Amino acid sequence: MSDKQVVLIVMDGVGRSANGIGDAVGEARTPALDKLLKECPHTYLRAHGEAVGLPSDEDMGNSEVGHNALGCGQIYSQGAKLVNESIASGAIYRSKAWEALAARTLKGGTLHFIGLLSDGNVHSNISHLLSMLEEAKKEGVKRARIHILLDGRDVPATSALIYVDMLEAKLKELNSDSFDGRIASGGGRMKITMDRYKANWDMVKAGWETHVHGNGRAFSSARKAIETYRAENEGIIDQDLPAFVISEDGKPVGTIEDGDAVILFNFRGDRAIEISEAFDSPSFDAFDRGRMPDVTFAGMLQYDGDLKIPRLFLVEPPCIKNTLGEFLVNHGVKQYAVSETQKYGHVTYFWNGNRSEKFSETLETYEEIPSDRVSFDERPWMKSAEITDRVIEVIRSKEYGFVRLNYPNGDMVGHTGNMDATVIGVEAVDLALQRILPVIDETGAILVITADHGNADQMLEKNKKGELVPRTAHSLNPVPFIIYNSCVKELKPEGKIGLANVAATVAELLGLEPLPCWEESLISLPKR
Repeated sequence: MSDKQVVLIVMDGVGRSANGIGDAVGEARTPALDKLLKECPHTYLRAHGEAVGLPSDEDMGNSEVGHNALGCGQIYSQGAKLVNESIASGAIYRSKAWEALAARTLKGGTLHFIGLLSDGNVHSNISHLLSMLEEAKKEGVKRARIHILLDGRDVPATSALIYVDMLEAKLKELNSDSFDGRIASGGGRMKITMDRYKANWDMVKAGWETHVHGNGRAFSSARKAIETYRAENEGIIDQDLPAFVISEDGKPVGTIEDGDAVILFNFRGDRAIEISEAFDSPSFDAFDRGRMPDVTFAGMLQYDGDLKIPRLFLVEPPCIKNTLGEFLVNHGVKQYAVSETQKYGHVTYFWNGNRSEKFSETLETYEEIPSDRVSFDERPWMKSAEITDRVIEVIRSKEYGFVRLNYPNGDMVGHTGNMDATVIGVEAVDLALQRILPVIDETGAILVITADHGNADQMLEKNKKGELVPRTAHSLNPVPFIIYNSCVKELKPEGKIGLANVAATVAELLGLEPLPCWEESLISLPKR
Protein backbone atom coordinates (compact mmCIF):
# COMPACT_ATOMS: atom_id res chain seq x y z
CA MET A 1 0.00 0.00 0.00
CA SER A 2 1.33 3.47 -0.98
CA ASP A 3 1.80 6.13 1.70
CA LYS A 4 1.61 8.91 -0.91
CA GLN A 5 -1.37 11.09 -1.75
CA VAL A 6 -2.29 12.08 -5.30
CA VAL A 7 -5.08 14.56 -6.01
CA LEU A 8 -6.47 14.58 -9.57
CA ILE A 9 -8.54 17.56 -10.73
CA VAL A 10 -10.59 17.31 -13.93
CA MET A 11 -11.40 20.80 -15.21
CA ASP A 12 -14.33 19.67 -17.33
CA GLY A 13 -14.47 21.29 -20.76
CA VAL A 14 -11.21 23.27 -20.51
CA GLY A 15 -9.02 22.83 -23.59
CA ARG A 16 -6.37 24.85 -25.42
CA SER A 17 -7.73 27.12 -28.13
CA ALA A 18 -6.40 26.66 -31.65
CA ASN A 19 -6.86 30.29 -32.71
CA GLY A 20 -8.23 32.35 -29.81
CA ILE A 21 -11.68 32.73 -31.39
CA GLY A 22 -14.35 32.47 -28.69
CA ASP A 23 -11.75 31.34 -26.16
CA ALA A 24 -13.37 31.80 -22.76
CA VAL A 25 -10.38 30.07 -21.14
CA GLY A 26 -7.99 32.60 -22.65
CA GLU A 27 -10.21 35.55 -21.80
CA ALA A 28 -10.70 34.46 -18.20
CA ARG A 29 -8.43 35.74 -15.45
CA THR A 30 -6.64 32.54 -14.36
CA PRO A 31 -3.57 33.39 -12.28
CA ALA A 32 -3.32 29.90 -10.75
CA LEU A 33 -3.53 28.05 -14.07
CA ASP A 34 -1.15 30.53 -15.71
CA LYS A 35 1.42 30.03 -12.95
CA LEU A 36 1.14 26.25 -13.12
CA LEU A 37 1.63 26.20 -16.90
CA LYS A 38 4.62 28.52 -16.58
CA GLU A 39 6.41 26.74 -13.73
CA CYS A 40 5.34 23.06 -13.71
CA PRO A 41 5.97 20.05 -15.93
CA HIS A 42 3.06 19.93 -18.36
CA THR A 43 1.96 18.63 -21.71
CA TYR A 44 -1.26 18.42 -23.74
CA LEU A 45 -3.40 15.35 -24.29
CA ARG A 46 -5.68 14.25 -27.10
CA ALA A 47 -9.23 13.99 -25.77
CA HIS A 48 -11.25 13.26 -28.88
CA GLY A 49 -11.52 10.85 -31.79
CA GLU A 50 -9.47 7.69 -31.89
CA ALA A 51 -7.66 8.60 -28.66
CA VAL A 52 -10.88 7.91 -26.76
CA GLY A 53 -12.25 5.11 -28.95
CA LEU A 54 -14.44 7.14 -31.31
CA PRO A 55 -14.64 6.45 -35.06
CA SER A 56 -12.33 9.19 -36.36
CA ASP A 57 -10.43 12.26 -35.27
CA GLU A 58 -13.27 14.36 -36.64
CA ASP A 59 -15.41 13.18 -33.71
CA MET A 60 -15.58 15.36 -30.62
CA GLY A 61 -14.76 13.79 -27.29
CA ASN A 62 -17.24 13.94 -24.46
CA SER A 63 -17.25 13.63 -20.71
CA GLU A 64 -18.33 10.00 -20.69
CA VAL A 65 -15.72 8.51 -23.01
CA GLY A 66 -13.18 10.93 -21.55
CA HIS A 67 -13.70 9.66 -18.01
CA ASN A 68 -13.76 6.07 -19.27
CA ALA A 69 -10.31 6.64 -20.78
CA LEU A 70 -9.01 8.48 -17.71
CA GLY A 71 -10.25 5.78 -15.37
CA CYS A 72 -9.33 2.64 -17.28
CA GLY A 73 -6.04 3.59 -18.94
CA GLN A 74 -7.06 1.86 -22.15
CA ILE A 75 -8.81 2.72 -25.41
CA TYR A 76 -12.07 0.89 -26.11
CA SER A 77 -14.44 1.25 -29.03
CA GLN A 78 -17.04 3.69 -27.77
CA GLY A 79 -20.39 5.20 -28.59
CA ALA A 80 -20.86 5.78 -32.28
CA LYS A 81 -17.94 3.52 -33.22
CA LEU A 82 -19.43 0.64 -31.26
CA VAL A 83 -22.82 1.06 -32.91
CA ASN A 84 -21.26 1.62 -36.35
CA GLU A 85 -19.45 -1.70 -36.06
CA SER A 86 -22.63 -3.49 -34.99
CA ILE A 87 -24.65 -2.04 -37.87
CA ALA A 88 -21.90 -2.76 -40.40
CA SER A 89 -21.70 -6.40 -39.32
CA GLY A 90 -25.46 -6.77 -39.01
CA ALA A 91 -25.07 -7.90 -35.40
CA ILE A 92 -27.57 -5.30 -34.21
CA TYR A 93 -30.29 -6.90 -36.33
CA ARG A 94 -29.47 -10.37 -35.03
CA SER A 95 -29.70 -9.30 -31.40
CA LYS A 96 -32.38 -10.70 -29.11
CA ALA A 97 -33.63 -7.18 -28.53
CA TRP A 98 -34.20 -6.45 -32.23
CA GLU A 99 -35.92 -9.79 -32.71
CA ALA A 100 -38.24 -9.06 -29.77
CA LEU A 101 -39.05 -5.58 -31.06
CA ALA A 102 -39.73 -6.81 -34.57
CA ALA A 103 -41.91 -9.65 -33.31
CA ARG A 104 -44.01 -7.22 -31.29
CA THR A 105 -44.61 -4.86 -34.19
CA LEU A 106 -45.26 -7.63 -36.70
CA LYS A 107 -48.27 -8.49 -34.56
CA GLY A 108 -49.71 -5.10 -35.41
CA GLY A 109 -47.96 -2.72 -33.05
CA THR A 110 -46.17 0.50 -33.96
CA LEU A 111 -42.37 0.74 -33.75
CA HIS A 112 -41.42 3.98 -31.96
CA PHE A 113 -37.99 5.59 -31.95
CA ILE A 114 -36.99 8.16 -29.33
CA GLY A 115 -33.64 9.94 -29.43
CA LEU A 116 -31.44 12.91 -30.17
CA LEU A 117 -31.76 13.87 -33.82
CA SER A 118 -28.29 14.94 -34.93
CA ASP A 119 -24.96 13.61 -36.12
CA GLY A 120 -23.03 14.94 -33.14
CA ASN A 121 -21.77 11.42 -32.32
CA VAL A 122 -21.93 12.22 -28.60
CA HIS A 123 -25.36 10.88 -27.65
CA SER A 124 -26.57 9.58 -31.00
CA ASN A 125 -26.16 9.67 -34.75
CA ILE A 126 -29.03 10.14 -37.16
CA SER A 127 -27.45 7.56 -39.49
CA HIS A 128 -28.26 4.84 -36.93
CA LEU A 129 -31.92 5.84 -36.92
CA LEU A 130 -32.11 5.87 -40.72
CA SER A 131 -30.53 2.42 -40.89
CA MET A 132 -33.02 1.00 -38.39
CA LEU A 133 -35.95 2.50 -40.30
CA GLU A 134 -34.72 0.84 -43.48
CA GLU A 135 -34.31 -2.51 -41.75
CA ALA A 136 -37.70 -2.24 -40.07
CA LYS A 137 -39.44 -1.81 -43.42
CA LYS A 138 -37.39 -4.63 -44.92
CA GLU A 139 -38.53 -6.96 -42.14
CA GLY A 140 -42.20 -6.13 -42.62
CA VAL A 141 -42.83 -3.51 -39.93
CA LYS A 142 -45.79 -1.50 -41.17
CA ARG A 143 -45.86 1.58 -38.95
CA ALA A 144 -43.08 3.66 -37.35
CA ARG A 145 -43.20 6.86 -35.32
CA ILE A 146 -40.21 8.98 -34.39
CA HIS A 147 -40.02 11.21 -31.34
CA ILE A 148 -37.20 13.66 -31.98
CA LEU A 149 -35.08 15.46 -29.39
CA LEU A 150 -33.43 18.56 -30.80
CA ASP A 151 -29.72 19.01 -30.21
CA GLY A 152 -28.06 22.39 -30.75
CA ARG A 153 -25.36 21.40 -28.28
CA ASP A 154 -23.15 18.78 -29.93
CA VAL A 155 -23.89 20.37 -33.32
CA PRO A 156 -24.49 24.02 -34.33
CA ALA A 157 -26.96 25.73 -32.03
CA THR A 158 -29.75 26.21 -34.59
CA SER A 159 -29.19 23.31 -36.97
CA ALA A 160 -32.31 21.27 -36.12
CA LEU A 161 -34.04 21.71 -39.47
CA ILE A 162 -31.07 20.14 -41.28
CA TYR A 163 -31.72 16.88 -39.44
CA VAL A 164 -35.50 17.15 -39.64
CA ASP A 165 -35.19 17.50 -43.41
CA MET A 166 -32.85 14.47 -43.57
CA LEU A 167 -35.33 12.38 -41.62
CA GLU A 168 -38.34 13.58 -43.61
CA ALA A 169 -36.51 12.75 -46.85
CA LYS A 170 -35.81 9.22 -45.65
CA LEU A 171 -39.42 8.74 -44.56
CA LYS A 172 -40.65 9.98 -47.94
CA GLU A 173 -38.38 7.43 -49.60
CA LEU A 174 -39.60 4.57 -47.38
CA ASN A 175 -43.30 5.38 -47.13
CA SER A 176 -45.54 3.24 -49.30
CA ASP A 177 -48.72 1.18 -49.13
CA SER A 178 -46.84 -1.23 -46.85
CA PHE A 179 -45.01 1.25 -44.59
CA ASP A 180 -46.12 4.39 -42.77
CA GLY A 181 -43.41 6.38 -41.00
CA ARG A 182 -43.87 9.82 -39.43
CA ILE A 183 -42.38 12.21 -36.90
CA ALA A 184 -44.75 12.15 -33.91
CA SER A 185 -43.36 14.51 -31.27
CA GLY A 186 -40.29 16.38 -30.15
CA GLY A 187 -38.65 19.14 -28.17
CA GLY A 188 -35.30 20.49 -27.04
CA ARG A 189 -32.95 18.12 -25.23
CA MET A 190 -32.67 20.47 -22.26
CA LYS A 191 -36.45 20.82 -21.94
CA ILE A 192 -37.72 17.25 -22.15
CA THR A 193 -36.67 13.62 -21.71
CA MET A 194 -32.87 13.88 -21.44
CA ASP A 195 -32.27 14.66 -17.76
CA ARG A 196 -29.38 12.92 -16.03
CA TYR A 197 -28.34 11.90 -12.52
CA LYS A 198 -31.94 12.45 -11.34
CA ALA A 199 -31.34 16.19 -11.29
CA ASN A 200 -34.74 17.13 -12.75
CA TRP A 201 -37.36 14.40 -13.12
CA ASP A 202 -39.82 17.02 -14.39
CA MET A 203 -37.89 17.02 -17.68
CA VAL A 204 -38.46 13.30 -18.03
CA LYS A 205 -42.12 13.61 -17.08
CA ALA A 206 -42.57 16.33 -19.72
CA GLY A 207 -41.03 14.00 -22.30
CA TRP A 208 -43.24 11.13 -21.17
CA GLU A 209 -46.38 13.24 -21.55
CA THR A 210 -45.24 14.38 -24.98
CA HIS A 211 -44.06 11.08 -26.47
CA VAL A 212 -46.37 8.58 -24.78
CA HIS A 213 -49.63 10.47 -24.28
CA GLY A 214 -49.36 13.03 -27.06
CA ASN A 215 -50.05 15.89 -24.65
CA GLY A 216 -48.64 19.20 -25.77
CA ARG A 217 -48.90 22.04 -28.23
CA ALA A 218 -49.96 20.63 -31.58
CA PHE A 219 -48.44 21.36 -34.98
CA SER A 220 -48.86 19.97 -38.48
CA SER A 221 -45.14 19.19 -38.82
CA ALA A 222 -41.86 19.32 -36.95
CA ARG A 223 -40.64 22.09 -39.26
CA LYS A 224 -43.72 24.16 -38.44
CA ALA A 225 -43.15 23.64 -34.70
CA ILE A 226 -39.49 24.69 -34.86
CA GLU A 227 -40.12 27.72 -37.04
CA THR A 228 -43.00 28.86 -34.83
CA TYR A 229 -41.05 28.56 -31.61
CA ARG A 230 -38.10 30.42 -33.11
CA ALA A 231 -40.37 33.24 -34.24
CA GLU A 232 -41.95 33.46 -30.79
CA ASN A 233 -38.68 33.30 -28.82
CA GLU A 234 -35.97 35.53 -30.24
CA GLY A 235 -32.51 34.01 -29.96
CA ILE A 236 -33.69 30.62 -28.70
CA ILE A 237 -31.43 27.68 -29.58
CA ASP A 238 -32.47 24.14 -30.41
CA GLN A 239 -31.71 22.53 -27.05
CA ASP A 240 -34.18 24.92 -25.35
CA LEU A 241 -37.14 24.61 -27.75
CA PRO A 242 -40.39 23.61 -25.97
CA ALA A 243 -42.11 20.29 -26.51
CA PHE A 244 -44.41 19.75 -29.46
CA VAL A 245 -46.79 17.10 -30.77
CA ILE A 246 -47.59 16.40 -34.43
CA SER A 247 -51.33 16.27 -34.92
CA GLU A 248 -53.69 15.48 -37.78
CA ASP A 249 -57.46 16.02 -37.78
CA GLY A 250 -57.19 17.11 -34.15
CA LYS A 251 -55.45 13.95 -32.94
CA PRO A 252 -51.79 13.12 -32.21
CA VAL A 253 -50.31 10.98 -34.98
CA GLY A 254 -48.15 8.82 -32.74
CA THR A 255 -49.08 8.15 -29.13
CA ILE A 256 -47.51 5.02 -27.62
CA GLU A 257 -50.08 2.29 -27.06
CA ASP A 258 -50.40 -1.27 -25.77
CA GLY A 259 -48.70 -3.71 -28.11
CA ASP A 260 -46.18 -1.18 -29.42
CA ALA A 261 -42.37 -1.39 -29.31
CA VAL A 262 -40.02 1.45 -28.34
CA ILE A 263 -36.33 1.96 -29.18
CA LEU A 264 -34.29 4.63 -27.42
CA PHE A 265 -31.60 5.15 -30.07
CA ASN A 266 -29.20 7.24 -27.96
CA PHE A 267 -26.04 5.29 -27.25
CA ARG A 268 -24.64 7.41 -24.40
CA GLY A 269 -25.88 6.39 -21.00
CA ASP A 270 -26.11 9.38 -18.71
CA ARG A 271 -29.11 11.08 -20.32
CA ALA A 272 -30.75 7.81 -21.35
CA ILE A 273 -31.12 6.10 -17.98
CA GLU A 274 -34.09 7.99 -16.54
CA ILE A 275 -36.44 7.70 -19.53
CA SER A 276 -35.40 4.04 -19.75
CA GLU A 277 -36.44 3.53 -16.15
CA ALA A 278 -39.80 5.15 -16.87
CA PHE A 279 -40.44 2.59 -19.61
CA ASP A 280 -38.71 -0.44 -18.13
CA SER A 281 -38.67 -0.38 -14.32
CA PRO A 282 -41.43 -2.41 -12.63
CA SER A 283 -41.03 -0.39 -9.42
CA PHE A 284 -40.83 3.05 -11.01
CA ASP A 285 -42.19 5.84 -8.80
CA ALA A 286 -40.30 9.01 -9.76
CA PHE A 287 -43.48 10.53 -11.20
CA ASP A 288 -47.03 9.52 -12.07
CA ARG A 289 -46.90 8.06 -15.56
CA GLY A 290 -50.69 7.97 -15.92
CA ARG A 291 -51.72 5.42 -18.53
CA MET A 292 -48.81 2.99 -18.71
CA PRO A 293 -48.72 1.26 -22.10
CA ASP A 294 -47.71 -2.39 -22.37
CA VAL A 295 -44.70 -2.11 -24.68
CA THR A 296 -41.47 -3.87 -25.51
CA PHE A 297 -38.68 -1.40 -24.75
CA ALA A 298 -35.00 -1.49 -25.71
CA GLY A 299 -32.06 0.89 -25.57
CA MET A 300 -29.31 1.19 -28.13
CA LEU A 301 -26.95 0.07 -25.35
CA GLN A 302 -27.42 -1.14 -21.81
CA TYR A 303 -26.83 2.16 -20.10
CA ASP A 304 -26.12 0.71 -16.65
CA GLY A 305 -24.79 -2.83 -16.57
CA ASP A 306 -24.99 -3.17 -12.79
CA LEU A 307 -28.61 -2.04 -12.52
CA LYS A 308 -29.58 -3.74 -15.82
CA ILE A 309 -31.06 -0.59 -17.34
CA PRO A 310 -32.63 -1.34 -19.71
CA ARG A 311 -33.18 -5.09 -19.72
CA LEU A 312 -33.22 -5.24 -23.54
CA PHE A 313 -30.52 -3.51 -25.61
CA LEU A 314 -29.40 -3.67 -29.21
CA VAL A 315 -25.61 -3.37 -29.01
CA GLU A 316 -23.28 -4.94 -26.48
CA PRO A 317 -21.29 -2.24 -24.63
CA PRO A 318 -17.52 -2.43 -24.29
CA CYS A 319 -16.49 -4.76 -21.49
CA ILE A 320 -14.09 -2.50 -19.62
CA LYS A 321 -11.73 -4.30 -17.28
CA ASN A 322 -8.64 -3.46 -15.24
CA THR A 323 -9.65 0.08 -14.29
CA LEU A 324 -7.48 2.31 -12.12
CA GLY A 325 -10.08 2.22 -9.35
CA GLU A 326 -10.03 -1.57 -9.14
CA PHE A 327 -6.22 -1.60 -9.40
CA LEU A 328 -5.89 0.78 -6.45
CA VAL A 329 -8.35 -1.22 -4.36
CA ASN A 330 -6.27 -4.33 -5.04
CA HIS A 331 -3.26 -2.42 -3.70
CA GLY A 332 -5.11 -1.26 -0.60
CA VAL A 333 -5.23 2.42 -1.61
CA LYS A 334 -8.19 4.36 -0.21
CA GLN A 335 -9.97 6.57 -2.75
CA TYR A 336 -12.27 9.57 -2.53
CA ALA A 337 -14.33 10.86 -5.48
CA VAL A 338 -16.45 14.01 -5.50
CA SER A 339 -18.32 16.31 -7.85
CA GLU A 340 -21.66 18.00 -8.02
CA THR A 341 -24.66 16.18 -9.46
CA GLN A 342 -23.96 17.11 -13.08
CA LYS A 343 -20.63 15.24 -13.10
CA TYR A 344 -20.92 12.94 -10.10
CA GLY A 345 -21.47 9.93 -12.34
CA HIS A 346 -18.37 10.78 -14.31
CA VAL A 347 -15.97 10.43 -11.37
CA THR A 348 -17.77 7.24 -10.26
CA TYR A 349 -19.76 5.28 -12.86
CA PHE A 350 -17.83 6.28 -16.00
CA TRP A 351 -14.48 6.41 -14.21
CA ASN A 352 -14.98 2.80 -13.13
CA GLY A 353 -15.73 1.53 -16.63
CA ASN A 354 -19.54 1.97 -16.59
CA ARG A 355 -19.89 0.33 -13.20
CA SER A 356 -22.31 1.71 -10.60
CA GLU A 357 -21.09 -0.29 -7.64
CA LYS A 358 -17.88 0.32 -5.73
CA PHE A 359 -15.04 -2.16 -5.91
CA SER A 360 -14.73 -1.85 -2.12
CA GLU A 361 -17.12 -0.33 0.39
CA THR A 362 -14.28 0.16 2.87
CA LEU A 363 -11.64 1.61 0.53
CA GLU A 364 -13.82 3.91 -1.58
CA THR A 365 -15.87 6.97 -0.61
CA TYR A 366 -18.06 8.81 -3.14
CA GLU A 367 -19.67 12.18 -2.43
CA GLU A 368 -22.27 14.00 -4.51
CA ILE A 369 -22.92 17.71 -3.98
CA PRO A 370 -26.39 18.60 -5.35
CA SER A 371 -26.28 20.89 -8.37
CA ASP A 372 -28.43 24.00 -8.61
CA ARG A 373 -31.51 23.40 -10.72
CA VAL A 374 -31.14 26.52 -12.86
CA SER A 375 -29.62 27.30 -16.23
CA PHE A 376 -25.89 27.16 -15.62
CA ASP A 377 -25.21 30.58 -17.14
CA GLU A 378 -27.33 32.05 -14.33
CA ARG A 379 -24.91 30.69 -11.70
CA PRO A 380 -21.70 29.95 -13.60
CA TRP A 381 -19.68 29.37 -10.43
CA MET A 382 -21.89 26.29 -9.91
CA LYS A 383 -20.73 24.29 -6.86
CA SER A 384 -17.00 24.88 -7.24
CA ALA A 385 -16.71 26.40 -3.76
CA GLU A 386 -18.54 23.53 -2.07
CA ILE A 387 -16.49 20.91 -3.92
CA THR A 388 -13.32 22.71 -2.91
CA ASP A 389 -14.39 22.91 0.74
CA ARG A 390 -14.75 19.14 0.88
CA VAL A 391 -11.57 18.41 -1.05
CA ILE A 392 -9.50 20.59 1.28
CA GLU A 393 -10.90 18.71 4.28
CA VAL A 394 -10.15 15.36 2.64
CA ILE A 395 -6.58 16.29 1.64
CA ARG A 396 -5.83 17.50 5.16
CA SER A 397 -7.24 14.32 6.66
CA LYS A 398 -4.60 12.30 4.77
CA GLU A 399 -7.06 9.40 4.91
CA TYR A 400 -7.09 8.81 1.16
CA GLY A 401 -4.21 7.93 -1.13
CA PHE A 402 -6.07 9.00 -4.26
CA VAL A 403 -8.53 11.88 -4.48
CA ARG A 404 -10.35 12.70 -7.72
CA LEU A 405 -12.77 15.52 -8.44
CA ASN A 406 -14.51 17.20 -11.35
CA TYR A 407 -15.29 20.90 -11.74
CA PRO A 408 -18.10 20.95 -14.37
CA ASN A 409 -18.09 24.71 -15.05
CA GLY A 410 -16.16 24.87 -18.32
CA ASP A 411 -18.42 22.24 -19.86
CA MET A 412 -21.86 22.90 -18.41
CA VAL A 413 -21.70 26.70 -18.66
CA GLY A 414 -19.96 26.40 -22.02
CA HIS A 415 -22.91 24.43 -23.37
CA THR A 416 -25.21 27.41 -22.79
CA GLY A 417 -23.34 29.41 -25.44
CA ASN A 418 -23.04 32.35 -23.05
CA MET A 419 -19.48 33.64 -23.42
CA ASP A 420 -19.52 36.05 -20.48
CA ALA A 421 -20.93 33.43 -18.13
CA THR A 422 -18.41 30.84 -19.29
CA VAL A 423 -15.53 33.23 -18.56
CA ILE A 424 -16.89 33.50 -15.01
CA GLY A 425 -17.19 29.72 -14.80
CA VAL A 426 -13.55 29.26 -15.79
CA GLU A 427 -12.50 31.90 -13.28
CA ALA A 428 -14.44 30.08 -10.56
CA VAL A 429 -12.41 26.94 -11.26
CA ASP A 430 -9.18 28.92 -11.14
CA LEU A 431 -10.20 30.38 -7.79
CA ALA A 432 -10.70 26.81 -6.57
CA LEU A 433 -7.16 25.97 -7.72
CA GLN A 434 -5.87 28.99 -5.81
CA ARG A 435 -7.47 27.62 -2.64
CA ILE A 436 -6.19 24.05 -3.14
CA LEU A 437 -2.54 24.81 -4.01
CA PRO A 438 -1.52 25.98 -0.50
CA VAL A 439 -3.11 22.83 0.97
CA ILE A 440 -1.05 20.69 -1.41
CA ASP A 441 2.07 22.51 -0.20
CA GLU A 442 1.01 22.11 3.42
CA THR A 443 0.40 18.36 3.22
CA GLY A 444 3.03 17.32 0.67
CA ALA A 445 0.45 15.79 -1.64
CA ILE A 446 0.96 15.61 -5.41
CA LEU A 447 -1.51 17.51 -7.58
CA VAL A 448 -2.44 16.43 -11.12
CA ILE A 449 -4.61 18.71 -13.25
CA THR A 450 -6.20 17.82 -16.58
CA ALA A 451 -9.51 17.95 -18.47
CA ASP A 452 -11.74 15.44 -20.21
CA HIS A 453 -12.30 17.43 -23.44
CA GLY A 454 -12.48 21.00 -24.69
CA ASN A 455 -15.53 23.27 -24.74
CA ALA A 456 -15.00 26.64 -23.06
CA ASP A 457 -11.98 27.16 -25.32
CA GLN A 458 -14.19 27.43 -28.44
CA MET A 459 -17.38 29.37 -27.78
CA LEU A 460 -17.72 30.84 -31.28
CA GLU A 461 -17.62 29.41 -34.80
CA LYS A 462 -18.24 30.62 -38.32
CA ASN A 463 -21.52 29.76 -40.03
CA LYS A 464 -21.94 29.20 -43.75
CA LYS A 465 -22.07 32.96 -44.30
CA GLY A 466 -18.74 33.40 -42.55
CA GLU A 467 -20.37 35.07 -39.56
CA LEU A 468 -19.27 34.29 -36.01
CA VAL A 469 -22.08 32.63 -34.07
CA PRO A 470 -22.26 31.02 -30.60
CA ARG A 471 -20.93 27.48 -30.39
CA THR A 472 -22.36 25.15 -27.75
CA ALA A 473 -20.57 21.93 -28.71
CA HIS A 474 -17.32 20.41 -27.45
CA SER A 475 -14.10 21.27 -29.25
CA LEU A 476 -11.47 19.07 -30.87
CA ASN A 477 -8.73 20.86 -28.97
CA PRO A 478 -6.17 19.13 -26.74
CA VAL A 479 -6.38 19.48 -22.96
CA PRO A 480 -3.67 20.35 -20.43
CA PHE A 481 -1.95 17.85 -18.20
CA ILE A 482 0.02 19.36 -15.30
CA ILE A 483 1.87 17.82 -12.35
CA TYR A 484 2.54 19.98 -9.28
CA ASN A 485 4.62 19.29 -6.18
CA SER A 486 6.43 16.15 -7.33
CA CYS A 487 9.94 15.15 -8.34
CA VAL A 488 8.84 14.83 -11.97
CA LYS A 489 10.90 17.06 -14.26
CA GLU A 490 9.63 16.16 -17.71
CA LEU A 491 6.54 14.74 -19.38
CA LYS A 492 6.17 13.09 -22.73
CA PRO A 493 5.69 15.67 -25.50
CA GLU A 494 2.35 16.43 -27.08
CA GLY A 495 1.46 14.20 -30.00
CA LYS A 496 0.02 10.72 -29.78
CA ILE A 497 -0.54 10.82 -26.02
CA GLY A 498 -4.10 11.06 -24.74
CA LEU A 499 -6.39 10.69 -21.74
CA ALA A 500 -5.78 6.94 -21.51
CA ASN A 501 -2.16 7.65 -20.50
CA VAL A 502 -3.27 9.21 -17.21
CA ALA A 503 -4.03 6.02 -15.27
CA ALA A 504 -0.47 4.68 -15.53
CA THR A 505 0.82 8.12 -14.61
CA VAL A 506 -1.23 8.22 -11.40
CA ALA A 507 -0.07 4.72 -10.50
CA GLU A 508 3.57 5.73 -10.91
CA LEU A 509 3.07 8.86 -8.81
CA LEU A 510 1.73 6.58 -6.08
CA GLY A 511 4.81 4.42 -6.38
CA LEU A 512 2.97 1.51 -8.00
CA GLU A 513 3.86 -0.47 -11.14
CA PRO A 514 1.24 0.23 -13.85
CA LEU A 515 -0.64 -2.65 -15.45
CA PRO A 516 0.86 -3.89 -18.74
CA CYS A 517 -2.50 -3.48 -20.50
CA TRP A 518 -2.58 0.27 -19.85
CA GLU A 519 -1.32 2.98 -22.14
CA GLU A 520 2.16 4.04 -21.04
CA SER A 521 2.81 6.60 -18.32
CA LEU A 522 3.44 10.20 -19.26
CA ILE A 523 6.43 10.43 -16.91
CA SER A 524 9.69 8.71 -16.12
CA LEU A 525 10.35 8.78 -12.39
CA PRO A 526 13.91 8.65 -11.04
CA LYS A 527 15.04 5.17 -10.01
CA ARG A 528 14.63 4.57 -6.29
